[in-house]
Amino acid sequence: MERGFVLNVFTPLYIFKNSENIKIDNLKLQGNYGFQYAKNVEIRNSHLASKDAFWNTENVTVYDSVIDGEYLGWHSKNLRLVNCIISGTQPLCYAHNLVMENCKMAEDADLAFEYSSLQAEINSEITSVKNPSSGKIVAQKIGEIIFDEHCKNPGACKITVESQVKV
Repeated sequence: MERGFVLNVFTPLYIFKNSENIKIDNLKLQGNYGFQYAKNVEIRNSHLASKDAFWNTENVTVYDSVIDGEYLGWHSKNLRLVNCIISGTQPLCYAHNLVMENCKMAEDADLAFEYSSLQAEINSEITSVKNPSSGKIVAQKIGEIIFDEHCKNPGACKITVESQVKV
């Protein structure tokens, strides 16, 4: 496999904005808007601390990584997260065809998946899920499931929990 590069210092805003066809391994990113509008990206074994990290991205896959920052994956298309740890408020909202495999969500990852179409396998508790559009969410626990007056079809997303936590 091709090796990427390692950035272990604060990186500029929008460092990979509009990038295409890149593979990254062992990246330590600390800088907001890291991959906005990027396409065809593969990231492995990395730690990404980036607000709006995957805003409006397309065909991005992240393996074995920690992703920390608010509003992760908003308006993304075909974002796939495998064996990742997700933290930050309102992650992965407005995402289209989001796939999460064997992922964990930190306690601060609240109000997740708003208006997203997804297939998510979460091996931890999710603090809260709000108005998912369609698909399936499987989690060990969910603290709160919110369907407010703006939710168009609450039955379009199947949600399965090992045990429901009372809030």
